Amino acid sequence: MHVGIIMDGNGRWATRQHLARLIGHKNGAKRVKEIVKHSPGAGVNTLTLYAFSTENWKRAAHEVEGLMKLFRKYMRDNFDKLDENNVRVRFLGDPAPLAADIRQQMQDLTALTAGNTGLNLNIAINYGGQDELVRAVQKIAQKAAAGEIPPAQITTQTIDEHLDTAGQTDPDLIIRTAGEMRLSNFMTWQSAYSELVFVEETWPEFTPALYDRVLSGFRTRTRRFGAVPADMARAAE
Repeated sequence: MHVGIIMDGNGRWATRQHLARLIGHKNGAKRVKEIVKHSPGAGVNTLTLYAFSTENWKRAAHEVEGLMKLFRKYMRDNFDKLDENNVRVRFLGDPAPLAADIRQQMQDLTALTAGNTGLNLNIAINYGGQDELVRAVQKIAQKAAAGEIPPAQITTQTIDEHLDTAGQTDPDLIIRTAGEMRLSNFMTWQSAYSELVFVEETWPEFTPALYDRVLSGFRTRTRRFGAVPADMARAAE
């Protein structure tokens, strides 16, 4: 099972506690460790975390810099732990605007864990679903212009193969915390048939126990992918 999580509400949680927003992000980072550790035992094969969107650069400069420091710290503190726990880490998004040292950390962690066979952990940094599609289309257009791909043979599979998630299954379930009910440019293409769950709790409040309840509820759903289940078809006859 592939689960995507929009980790929302760190700042609001902190504000309610009369704390600085960055404290909320620090508590959110601690929650990431717990949810990553819990996922394999909960039956999750791939976990995609929406860490920083292409729109998040619009936030106050001090908050953005604080988030970047947290990214550095997370990768530094968990570099060996992720490898020891057989987690394969990949990053989604355009890394170009990120600081050189962060890009290097990302490359090193990706290379270190490339051979691991446990949980697939996607961390979306400077990621936007629309931006991902634009970059994928640009790659396809370049190949089409070079005669490598006949335009008439471009299919949905062609697009899949040029996305940041190439080679992975689409998310079965997308969870958003903090009560907002929208995807906010997260996995725009891949979420076509994802089940959606919106919880009121903020990300720092999203405990492994709540995660288990959400997953349990998901498993009771009937996924049709546009088709009519056989029993419903027979009833219609």
